[in-house]
Amino acid sequence: MKEKDIIPDEIGWNILIGACSKSGMLHHCQYIVNQIPSNILIKIRTQNALIDMWGKCGSIEKAKNVFNLVVDRATLTYTAMINAFGLNGMGSQAAELYREMPNHLRDHVSQICVLNACSHAGLLHEARTIFNEISLKTESIITT
Repeated sequence: MKEKDIIPDEIGWNILIGACSKSGMLHHCQYIVNQIPSNILIKIRTQNALIDMWGKCGSIEKAKNVFNLVVDRATLTYTAMINAFGLNGMGSQAAELYREMPNHLRDHVSQICVLNACSHAGLLHEARTIFNEISLKTESIITT
């Protein structure tokens, strides 16, 4: 892209971030992030993608740093961070963040992520407590 003077827009950068997150290669991810213009880095969709990417690359500190920069956190922001904790064996932190998440932002995806995080960390009591608090249990939540 550099050779052809192609400058990605927000969508293009988010696609690149998604591709990097699939590679799990920390140095590639950091290289891409270093190229992103600051006006794109402050966009919530980009920040959510970065939280997801850093979590998948095992850089939970970088994911937390981005999460802490998000001013108006949406459901996806919380869910990405909860999932990042879960992917890195940090079930307690995932459950703690889920509890801090405003109730009106919780959805079946965030619930599945926190239940998976607790389950994989062996926090069965915590998972059961959260499961019992969920009022609308979809099939995907029940099978989690």
